[in-house]
Amino acid sequence: MLGSGAITASARDAVLRRAPVSPERAWDLRPRIRDTRTAAPNPLPRGAVFGFRSRPVGKHRKVKLGDWQQPWLRVAGALLLFVSACIHLALYLTGYRAIPTIGWLFLVQFIVAFVLAAGALVTHSRLAAVAGAAFALSTLGAYLLAVRIGLFGFKEIRTRAGIAAGLIEVAAFATLALAAVITNAGPAATSARPKSRMRAGVRAAVSLVVGAVGAISVAALVLFGFAVAGAGGEPAAAARGGVTLKTATIGGVTVLTNAKGFTLYRFAPDTPRTSECTGSCASYWPPVTGRPKAGPGVTGKLSTIKRPGGTEQATYDGHPLYTYIGDSAPGQANGNKLDLNGGYWYEVRASG
Repeated sequence: MLGSGAITASARDAVLRRAPVSPERAWDLRPRIRDTRTAAPNPLPRGAVFGFRSRPVGKHRKVKLGDWQQPWLRVAGALLLFVSACIHLALYLTGYRAIPTIGWLFLVQFIVAFVLAAGALVTHSRLAAVAGAAFALSTLGAYLLAVRIGLFGFKEIRTRAGIAAGLIEVAAFATLALAAVITNAGPAATSARPKSRMRAGVRAAVSLVVGAVGAISVAALVLFGFAVAGAGGEPAAAARGGVTLKTATIGGVTVLTNAKGFTLYRFAPDTPRTSECTGSCASYWPPVTGRPKAGPGVTGKLSTIKRPGGTEQATYDGHPLYTYIGDSAPGQANGNKLDLNGGYWYEVRASG
C-alpha cells in the first residue's frame, strides 16, 4: 500500500501514535489517505460535485441543432409578425376602417398577429411558431388576392406600406417555420442515442422540410413581385380628356358623383388653388383628373387646378375633387366625415 501512494486507516493511526505530525504535515497527507471501510462502491466521477459533471479545461460542449438557432429565429419571427400587425393597425386607422368587411378584417389581423407573436415569445411552443408562420402566409395570400382580382369587392392598390407588409410577412413565415422545424428536430436527433439509420432519417426529414420552407418563401416572393408590378399605383378617377359630373341621392342628400356614379369628396385642408393630398394620400383618395363637364343637376362652378405633377384636377365651387377607394360600388359614401391623411373628408353636395 505504501508503494501505491496510499495507506489504510489502521496504518495511519499507528503512524500518528508513534510519530506525532505537525498540523501542516497532516494537511498535506490528507489527500493521500484512503479509508477502505467507508469507501463507496460507486464513487462519483472525478470532478463531480452534487451530481454535476465538470468539464475538463479546454473542452467545450458541441453546439447542436436547436441550441442557439431556434431561440433567435423564434424571437426574430415574433418581432416581424408584430411589425406586420402594427402596419395593418396603421392602415386601419388611416383609411381602411371605413371599407366594408376589409376594415374590420384589418383590425382582426392586428389582434391575431399580436397574440401569435406574444405566444411565440412567451410559450416557446412549436405549435405557436407553426401558427404564426401559417398566419403570416395566409395574410400575404389575402393581400395578393386583393391586389390581383379583388377581395370582398375591394381591389387593393400598390402602396409602400402594403409592399413593406408583404415583404415582412414573407420573412416572418420563413423564420417562424424554421424555428418550428428546429424545435421539433433538436430533441429527436439527440435523445437516447438512436441508431445511425434513424439519425440519418431524421436529418433527411429536417433537410427536406427546411428546403420546402425555402422553396415556399422564394415562390411567395416571386408571386408578390408579379402582383405588385401589375398593381396600379395612383388610379385615375376620370378620363384625361374630360370628366362628366353628375348627381345622386345618398342617404337623403344630393351629392356630386363621377360618370360611373361614385361619390366625390373634398378635403378640408385644400385651398381653391392647391391640393394637400399627395403621395400615399392620393393612392387612397384618387383625384378626379381632367376638365369637368356639367351633367344633369350640376349647377356649381367648375374649374381645374394644377397638381404637383402637372396633372389637371377638377374642382367644384373651389373644392378639388376626389373619389375614395373604400367605395366599391355606386351609391356608397364610406369616406364621408372621416378624419384621415391629415384632415377631414366630406362628400361634395350638389348645392355646394
